[in-house]
Amino acid sequence: MRSSYYLDRLVRERLKEWPQRPPGVTRAPLGRDAWLRGRPGHEFHTHPFLKLPGSTRYRTLPDGLWFNFGGTPDDPYVDIFAIEACASFQNLLDKRSRFAPSTHSLLAVCPVSWLLAPVAKDDPTPRWKVTRVIRSDPTSDFVVPVRDMHVLYGLKREHYAEFARHQLPHPHEFFAPMDALTATDGAKNPELHTLLARASATANFMSVPPSPTRIEQDRVDR
Repeated sequence: MRSSYYLDRLVRERLKEWPQRPPGVTRAPLGRDAWLRGRPGHEFHTHPFLKLPGSTRYRTLPDGLWFNFGGTPDDPYVDIFAIEACASFQNLLDKRSRFAPSTHSLLAVCPVSWLLAPVAKDDPTPRWKVTRVIRSDPTSDFVVPVRDMHVLYGLKREHYAEFARHQLPHPHEFFAPMDALTATDGAKNPELHTLLARASATANFMSVPPSPTRIEQDRVDR
């Protein structure tokens, strides 16, 4: 129990060093990019969390949680990237169930105090301004539906090898050895960048869609 607690704490401390946009995740199409790190943070008791509609007690508190806000002020949504450190197989099964595909939409709850706080120690911009979907200073918590999600699970080496040998991840799931999350400067790991690039909104599109002008020019050339 003590080692699991220490591991969770170490992962969260390392994730505090990660940037506002998850490393390796490419920018959204048409430049739409409004990423904010929700967990972990330097504030206390004001972190965002996930919940099911109508639930007052059920909360999902990932070790790491990033939001990419989108839509309009009248029809907002958020895409999420979460990180869960799993010290055991039982822990993995429990955490996977929280992100399993469902007919219910997850809701992201952003406390008003978190939205009013600065983006970072070196950036005084209030978080709500970065979202681009909140019109003015919020006076209450902002609850927004989750449109899309990707989850990275960190596993101990022996569990990682066992899972990779016998299991098949869901499309929204990604797996890495726990070392990648606890390493100093882990956010700069090129292998992690390559993995998380596949968790980007642009991953299923061509990098540069051909323009109509280019298509017509190709016809002329032929």
